[in-house]
Amino acid sequence: MTINVIGAGLAGCEASYQLAKSNVRVRLFEMKPSKLSPAHKSPDFSELVCSNSFRSDELTNACGLLKEELRRLDSLIMGCAMETRVKAGGALAVDRGAFSAAVTAAVKSNPLIEVVPEEVTEIPDGLTIIATGPLTSDALAGVIGSLTGNEALHFYDAAAPLVTYESVDLGSAFFASRYLKGEGDDYINCPMDREEYDAFVDALTGAEEAPVHGFEDALVFEGCMPVEVMARRGRDTLRYGPLKPVGLRDPRTGREPYAVVQLRRDNASGSLYNMVGFQTHLKFPEQRRVFSMIPALKNAEFARYGVMHRNSYIDSPRLLDGFYRLKARPELFFAGQITGVEGYVESTASGFYAGVSASRIANGLSPVAFPPETAVGALAAYISDATVPKFQPMNINFGIIAPLLHRVKGKRAKNLAVSERSLAIIESIKKELFSGE
Repeated sequence: MTINVIGAGLAGCEASYQLAKSNVRVRLFEMKPSKLSPAHKSPDFSELVCSNSFRSDELTNACGLLKEELRRLDSLIMGCAMETRVKAGGALAVDRGAFSAAVTAAVKSNPLIEVVPEEVTEIPDGLTIIATGPLTSDALAGVIGSLTGNEALHFYDAAAPLVTYESVDLGSAFFASRYLKGEGDDYINCPMDREEYDAFVDALTGAEEAPVHGFEDALVFEGCMPVEVMARRGRDTLRYGPLKPVGLRDPRTGREPYAVVQLRRDNASGSLYNMVGFQTHLKFPEQRRVFSMIPALKNAEFARYGVMHRNSYIDSPRLLDGFYRLKARPELFFAGQITGVEGYVESTASGFYAGVSASRIANGLSPVAFPPETAVGALAAYISDATVPKFQPMNINFGIIAPLLHRVKGKRAKNLAVSERSLAIIESIKKELFSGE
């Protein structure tokens, strides 16, 4: 049997890998390189169009737990991320070019995966995983809309600018990780005093935005809120958000700065740095003008400006079951951000779950259920919970993971206990998955 996978993003590549690992042939459709979405630039698979960070790597963080679950379950995406990681304190960040190249090479070299470089405009017959992402082509989006009987919901997403390392004024910056995590040189910190910060906020709130059809502040996903939208919420909003100085001490003054812009390495060579939390949809000349007001970036060379794009997703609680299958047509699975999971790791998890479920069915077995005590299972339970009245995209968080049955004092200790319980369950599920029964 051959299973179709549509889309070679994080979810599609993960699903394809899991299928092939179970000796199931895969036909992977990808419209690159002949056609690119508005947000994609590279012909490689699993292109990271926003941040290069997979977020926290700690087990006291829900995203850190989800990554560890996927590592233990032999995730292709997590393996490639570990191979191409760059310094980022307590987070997992990657050289985005090397990461995509590694995923592409792994997929294309697999003898059980046939890559079909064409745009899909009709859903093929047979078991199929639709992992076309939030920027599904218009033709296929129309087909999916007709299939589901629901108009796609949508929100807006934004990407932060990249600056070259050599253009950063290191005399006005310092190397450090928040709370001294990492090796001490993971981030470049660009401090501002109160006068500099106030002038920056004034310029930011008055800067000219690029027109985005249908854009409203209320339609922006909170996790990718443009910096200018945050600034409009109050003068100190940025100081309690991406510009918070907490846990950082300027070695030149020995004090905590008034505000700090952090730059995170974006590639292994360290030639490019990402402006952390600076998602934006300002016009390009305005980005240069306003962001150059940050003292350490007064002569910044922008290798990429920030952009905003529309992300679409289906009303999953009404449409999908807990295995990411379409209730009305169980031979069809959905995976990735089109299901309403939000984030790189979450998209990978949905691709993993859809892939292993489809592979079990292809091999004449029943899908293995991941319970809500695990992060993988909790995410699937959230997107398939028909009691949710107004569905919104969701990052993994401890709030959707089944609570402990006993009390643990302290938030970090409780989160760690949840993670330990989850990983024990994952180890038992591994035995079932890999036993072939």
